[in-house]
Amino acid sequence: MTAFGSFENVTVDINDYVAMVEFSNPPQNFFDVALISQIAEAFEALDETNDCRAIVLASPGRIFCAGANLNDGRDLGEKSPGRYPLYEQGVRLFRTNKPIVGAIQGAAIGGGFGLAMVPDFRIACPQSRFSANFTRMGYHPGFGLTVTLPETIGEKHAELMLYSGRRVKGEEAHAMGLADVFVTKPEDVRPAAVELATEIAQCSPLGVVACRKIMRDGYADRIAAATDKELANQNSLRGTADFAEGVKAMTDRRLPNFIGA
Repeated sequence: MTAFGSFENVTVDINDYVAMVEFSNPPQNFFDVALISQIAEAFEALDETNDCRAIVLASPGRIFCAGANLNDGRDLGEKSPGRYPLYEQGVRLFRTNKPIVGAIQGAAIGGGFGLAMVPDFRIACPQSRFSANFTRMGYHPGFGLTVTLPETIGEKHAELMLYSGRRVKGEEAHAMGLADVFVTKPEDVRPAAVELATEIAQCSPLGVVACRKIMRDGYADRIAAATDKELANQNSLRGTADFAEGVKAMTDRRLPNFIGA
């Protein structure tokens, strides 16, 4: 195994043409603009090396990613005349040329769910949880989920998840096509992800990249356009009483009392 590089909160190791990209911010593995940017830098560097033919995206601990760090709004980047910094960095992930397998060993919540949708394929287990919990906070889904989710599981399943904010467990996720492989133990998630990535890496690298380019033609651009619309709705909802109530209810660990204003 070769240590390809380190990006402060992201490590990259390559073994038999498979790159293990691990991001770490324990215990919740929250992200901010800097962390998403580091993952993007790692992906872009791997695109430039022939030593990598497939990527595994993983995180340590019991939680894959609990979403964005909301303790300090500055961590998510200030809004600029261009694109929202967090989403601008997020879209970079979808422009990666090489196939990605996600090792989703635990909860992928909110923006963390959006990050879990970056990989082409996902490995899940009984402890995996997927939830777009935005509407439960009086908010609008983000991170391109309005595109990635329906394209992966179909409009009806996506509408159900986005409207209700429900948590989908690993077995159900596998049944609806959200997870591509289901294993019975969380410790088997990462090896299964490496196994699938290795199967891809054993194929012609030029052929795989060319095929993926055709299959995903315009995908990142659609996500970029969607995040602009998602952000506009998030900005309009951020000042509502329902959003304040949703955040407080989450902090208090209770059901919110929304008033529609």
